[in-house]
Amino acid sequence: MSNTTLSYDDVVRTLDDLPSLPAVVMELLNSIDQDDVDISVLAKKVSHDQALTAKTLRLANSSLYGLQVKVTTIQQAITYLGFQTTRNLITAAAVTGCFAEGHCPGFDHKAFWRHSIATAACAKVLARQMRFNQDYAFTAGLLHDIGRLVLVSCFPEQYAQTIAWRAQHDCYLLDAERAVLGVDHVDAGLALAEHWNFSDTMRLAIGGHHDPEAPGAGFLAAIIHVADAIVHALDLARVQDDLVPPVSTVAWTALGLDEEIYLQLFRETELQYEEISMVLLT
Repeated sequence: MSNTTLSYDDVVRTLDDLPSLPAVVMELLNSIDQDDVDISVLAKKVSHDQALTAKTLRLANSSLYGLQVKVTTIQQAITYLGFQTTRNLITAAAVTGCFAEGHCPGFDHKAFWRHSIATAACAKVLARQMRFNQDYAFTAGLLHDIGRLVLVSCFPEQYAQTIAWRAQHDCYLLDAERAVLGVDHVDAGLALAEHWNFSDTMRLAIGGHHDPEAPGAGFLAAIIHVADAIVHALDLARVQDDLVPPVSTVAWTALGLDEEIYLQLFRETELQYEEISMVLLT
């Protein structure tokens, strides 16, 4: 095998070559912890980006939010859903449209987003059950594997080797990434989260979703970890030879849900997923 090993710094150096999020989305991400944001100014800025606005409003009007009224402007979405939720919807709409389908043999761009969207839907349903912030859960679920897109976009040839290695050894993609690249999608996801100024909550969830038992990983990492496993098990992304990742007993126990609730969650995840993918993938 040729020496393709990368370091975390190699990943960081290539981040500037990635497509950037619309300026208004960067502004939203930078203002995550500020309470004095002038919402009307932001709403106006977002509405200048018509494609982004259309996608955000379709999402706001989906059954995910069960609004009784139809929202037709970003300002209305903020009024009915609140600023946090609307900001998360704008981020979701922007990020899913941001990465072009790469030139990486063997990488299925659509399947990647199907898995991410399904995890977002499942995480939101789990969070509601746990009385945890559903917006954080939805966004973290959507972005938990974003490091894969970083690796695919910045190092397509090396990533194609990773995919081939995975098929050859019938192992988890995470292990194949470590074996071939020397870095994995968690490292790359953290580098991007830093680069794009995600909140600490989001960074912890991205960093801990494969290892929710790590000290300080946080509860959101446990939710994303379990959602990720459920989605693999339900095969919503329709990936051939998909392996269900091992589930951390600690995370599973921390959620403390019984079997009956899980069956209900599965059904709800499937319904939500169908609808959100229609919005975000078209």
